[in-house]
Amino acid sequence: MIKVDFTKMSSKGQIVIPQEMRKDLAVGDRFIIIRRGNEIILKPAGDLEENFLEDLDFAKKTLASLDRYCKGKFKEVEGKDFLKELEKW
Repeated sequence: MIKVDFTKMSSKGQIVIPQEMRKDLAVGDRFIIIRRGNEIILKPAGDLEENFLEDLDFAKKTLASLDRYCKGKFKEVEGKDFLKELEKW
């Protein structure tokens, strides 16, 4: 069954999930948010495998790095220094 309701975003970027739709959710639950154009999908992270979350985090960091590179905000480092930095991730 599909439920539909309305909400709005606060000045802090917070969105309230209507009470009727959050009955089986708990404080501290994590969610994944996916945006494609004007469509936003909110999904409990517990429904996803841990590897997927790790892959998604890696993809996010990779895209951020590519963006910095394209804007010229990068530095050249030796291979061993790069690997040390990579281990911090």
